[in-house]
Amino acid sequence: MLICTVRDCGLPLRRETRRVVCGRGHAFDIARSGYINLLQPQDRRSRQPGDSAAAVSARRRIHDRGVTEPLLNGVLAIAKPEQQDAILDAGCGEGYFLGSIAERTGCSAHGIDISIAAADAAAKRYAHCEWIVANADRQIPYADFSFSLLLSITGRVNPTEFQRVLKPNGRLLIAVPSPDDLIELRGTGRDRVKRTIAETAINFHLLQHERIATSADLDAAAVDDVLHSIYRPLRSEPARPMRLTFSLDILLFGPLDAAVPL
Repeated sequence: MLICTVRDCGLPLRRETRRVVCGRGHAFDIARSGYINLLQPQDRRSRQPGDSAAAVSARRRIHDRGVTEPLLNGVLAIAKPEQQDAILDAGCGEGYFLGSIAERTGCSAHGIDISIAAADAAAKRYAHCEWIVANADRQIPYADFSFSLLLSITGRVNPTEFQRVLKPNGRLLIAVPSPDDLIELRGTGRDRVKRTIAETAINFHLLQHERIATSADLDAAAVDDVLHSIYRPLRSEPARPMRLTFSLDILLFGPLDAAVPL
């Protein structure tokens, strides 16, 4: 399923003991933790693109507190993943959503993120999944029609590549922060639903839209983790205990010829 990301190559990659190799001899090492780095120099804008190690660790601690489990349950209820699914999470971060889905369903799970720190954390926690470092905004390093379900949870979307790697009857789930997500910290946010639907309209048809929200009383350390995870650490004063809102608009898309429930 994996394909070579060297420019103008795109040949299938085969696994060896500690690396993957294409037919032209382009080789990529498998890290000790298990992830594969397919990111090419031209696909990065900085020396260490994506989430920092500090942001990844902070987000992992938030998930481990159980704060985001209602959001995970919302994704599960709408996507309805099954064991026979092959699932790709584009912009998987430290792997919480995809890894949890794989644990519950036994599906074939594959995650991509541009951050090495995120892929490393995901591989260490969820060894039963495949984790790839790559820039999914430009190219998804998988063959055409590889997946039955694709997730993009609070990440950027690439509808053309999403369509290419999905099977003809595949589903696409996009989750974007709702306007009231973390409203206590950053005020009312933008409503991203209309823009997201417009961005995918050429390639996909909206099947379902649900807003999932939860709130939690967090101590100062947890609030500080939330702030670091969104790159807004406090500098002038320490974090204080707060009740925070976590909210996602979850959009399920299907092929353009799919029926739309009314």
